[in-house]
Amino acid sequence: MKLREIFGRKNKVESFQKENALSEEEISDLWTQCKNCKSMIYNTELKKNQDVCPNCNYHLRTEAYSRIEHLIDPGSWQELNSCVQTDDLLDFVDLKKYKDRLEGAKKKSGSTEAVVTGLGQINQKKVALSVMDFSFLGGSMGSVVGERFYRLAERAVKERVPLVSISSSGGARMHEGLTSLMQMAKTSLAVKLLSDQRLLYLSVLTDPTYGGVSASFASLGDIIIAEPNAKIGFAGPRVIEGTIRQKLPKSFQTSEYLLEHGQVDLIVERKKLKSVISELICLHH
Repeated sequence: MKLREIFGRKNKVESFQKENALSEEEISDLWTQCKNCKSMIYNTELKKNQDVCPNCNYHLRTEAYSRIEHLIDPGSWQELNSCVQTDDLLDFVDLKKYKDRLEGAKKKSGSTEAVVTGLGQINQKKVALSVMDFSFLGGSMGSVVGERFYRLAERAVKERVPLVSISSSGGARMHEGLTSLMQMAKTSLAVKLLSDQRLLYLSVLTDPTYGGVSASFASLGDIIIAEPNAKIGFAGPRVIEGTIRQKLPKSFQTSEYLLEHGQVDLIVERKKLKSVISELICLHH
């Protein structure tokens, strides 16, 4: 997009704000700025486009229930494991109490945890679905995330259906200490349950997928799909550069870089994800 068009949209937003005496919070409820091309987009237009910028096709982060709405056939969704709730085992406190952070995350995301799990149909094919929500404490993996994923894998085995996982995470949840790190082994074991029963496991990596999630179940899919230009890795590029003391390529840890180096199998745009998943399930059966 040309700079004139970008700044034109920005001026339009500013004049709209002044004319209607709106606060910054009220404006953010109406508009979102694309992180890539910097254009201002009406939120209603953005939601219709599945949180993909209509100007440059940049895939913005989206909420768990929004993904479910676009992936699962209407009327077929059955949420599971929502009764499994997080407990503050360590009475953890940093700048805030962990319990207070959890309550704030629930209000912000509309989810009760960083993952939503359930059963549904994708183009009339029954699947078990796990969707992570980055807006809930950065999609961090705590004990409940691991437990919900494991229970979902058990249900997939019982129902004899494929499991589809959509990851979006900054890594393990420091507020739970070692308990959080143990979920890497637990979720990896859950994937083995599926493998032992020869059930399909599709892993979809979205921006961002890092840390303990990328080092466990997110990277263990029979087929690994990534959204365009998603950031995927274990440690961040600045940490790696500081460790190896070398400059990394600009495209490092992007979907495209990982596809080129054989670490993901497909890059699929969000609008096409439902049809691609259903086709892969058909091929497997």
